[in-house]
Amino acid sequence: MNNEIISILMPFKDTEQYLGECLDSVLSQTYPHWELIAVNDHSGDSSCALVSKYSHSDPRIKLFNNQGRGIIMALRTALQAASGSMVSRMDSDDVMVPDKLETMQQALRIAGKGHIALGLVKYFSAKGISNGYLRYEQWLNKLTLKGNNFEERYKECVIPSPCWMVYKDDLRKCGAFDEDRYPEDYDLAFRMYEADLKCLPSQKVLHHWRDYVSRTSRTSPDYANNSFLEIKTHYFLKHDRDKQRPLLLWGAGTKGKTMARLLLENDCEFHWVCDNPKKTGKKIYGQKLRPYEAHVNWHDSPQSIVTVANAKAQLQIRNYLDAKSLVEMTDYFFFC
Repeated sequence: MNNEIISILMPFKDTEQYLGECLDSVLSQTYPHWELIAVNDHSGDSSCALVSKYSHSDPRIKLFNNQGRGIIMALRTALQAASGSMVSRMDSDDVMVPDKLETMQQALRIAGKGHIALGLVKYFSAKGISNGYLRYEQWLNKLTLKGNNFEERYKECVIPSPCWMVYKDDLRKCGAFDEDRYPEDYDLAFRMYEADLKCLPSQKVLHHWRDYVSRTSRTSPDYANNSFLEIKTHYFLKHDRDKQRPLLLWGAGTKGKTMARLLLENDCEFHWVCDNPKKTGKKIYGQKLRPYEAHVNWHDSPQSIVTVANAKAQLQIRNYLDAKSLVEMTDYFFFC
């Protein structure tokens, strides 16, 4: 009989408004062999009392207090307490579909260690979903449908933070939550990539992701764009930067300027190219911006980081680089 325990890691802080619906969705799971490791991150509302009430009714819900502060320390606390052979995540303001755990557990058990079980996600909100979140949902689900999530790892977080499942041994091998690097879910995605875990494709929506104004990813500085770029820079220089080749930085908007600063802070030399006539020829951070057509020597086989946000311009750059027989994720990388 299949009765492997799934440990669900769930930090929570001040989510009493949504917590009951979340816990009810966990209790409604068709797969019964789970434990919910709920870690209170210093809530100031009645969230802790609500989880305590649920835990007295069902011992599979286990309540802990964060041994430190913040979601990373809460996740460390949860992982340390986890007794299951498989581990998953849950956000305390979201909702699981009834067969989420069963579907992911079956896929992971068949595939074995070295894999990540995933599910499609769907945002919901009382005030409607913004275009940005809707685009992210569509992009992420498109990757998950084929299981090729890591192929676009430098654009956004490619693993849905509350909708994955792995063997605990694999999670520990990743060094999950070992460092205080935010956003923690994006850092974990790169760690899973480093550990060579394979994504299992999924065709089913398993998780409903709630969006609202005070959501942490909207309000915390740990989830600002510059934090994402810091993580991208760290792992790009660690894994994909070929120091024998010149590096081109495309774009001089907000992301381009931040990326330039991060490269300089990491003592990484680069050439800065831009097709905006108002910017070319000027210096930013002591680096001169040049038009790519006139400046680039393609015989030197440069690598490129593209920070241009405009979709039409991205397509033009991609077509331009593809025409030179350059390969994405080897020769050029989209950081947006």
